[in-house]
Amino acid sequence: MQILGGKLNIDFMGKSKIAMALSGLLMAVALGAIIVRGLNLGIDFTGGTLVEVGYPEPVELESIRQALERAGFAQAIVQHFGTPRDVLIRIGLMEGVSQNQISDKILETLRSGGHQVDLRRVEFVGPQVGEELTEDGGLAMLYALIGILIYVWLRFEIRFSAGAIAALVHDTLITVGVFAFFQLEFDLPVLAAVLAIIGYSLNDTIVVFDRIRENFRKIRKGSSEEVMNRSINETLSRTIVTSLTTLLVLVALFLIGGEVIHNFSLALIIGVVVGTYSSIYVASTAALMLGVSRADLMVPPKEGSEADQRP
Repeated sequence: MQILGGKLNIDFMGKSKIAMALSGLLMAVALGAIIVRGLNLGIDFTGGTLVEVGYPEPVELESIRQALERAGFAQAIVQHFGTPRDVLIRIGLMEGVSQNQISDKILETLRSGGHQVDLRRVEFVGPQVGEELTEDGGLAMLYALIGILIYVWLRFEIRFSAGAIAALVHDTLITVGVFAFFQLEFDLPVLAAVLAIIGYSLNDTIVVFDRIRENFRKIRKGSSEEVMNRSINETLSRTIVTSLTTLLVLVALFLIGGEVIHNFSLALIIGVVVGTYSSIYVASTAALMLGVSRADLMVPPKEGSEADQRP
């Protein structure tokens, strides 16, 4: 790292091969985890029953899990919902058992120890609805990527568009891969977080691309690699400040937000960290590898401008 004229001069592009090798390794591991281990889909996608109950005083989740396991609900997911007195119970699909039977048995089990338990709500997601949500979620991600491809192509250049898509695929694949590798529950809030990551990463990438385009038109001397290095260094402080302030909020949500948004905030934390890295290395490096140059970003002269300048 060097400081020239009071400005940072970090050779990001000089380390691009190492960064791309690291990204390739992470993406391979993430893809392998998704293929081999698969996603631990929540009842939003697989179908099941959600039961919310309330206690007059705070209750320990472990005692509820043990009671439900003895009653035959070994795979039940138990979480606090809002306060230590409110509990959310998720049960996967059970063949031959109706929704009412499940909720009645859960309520009976929780009240068997003499506890006063109030049933707040019961929701059921059928397998067909779960399949539709899975399909719609995948299509939402696909449409988002296609829209981004067209937007960046029209605003910048096709090579930048390919670089932006490469960065977004990199970010989403690694984030989803972490959930597959550690078998964390993947539900609708996590899917929403993945879509939010796409928007966050794209915003950061567009800021860098905008400065690269500006410097390509302003700096007459210097290679494409040097112009990109300068552009990334000029936007680095903005990138770091934005990422850190976002992470402060997400870490607070992760630590004290409760189990309901635990995976949601975790997905966003992973996405912000990986997205910051990809906007510096993956997107710009991909555009550079595709051969983007000053000529691709120069404003074409208007027709008749040469004739207007003649004496």
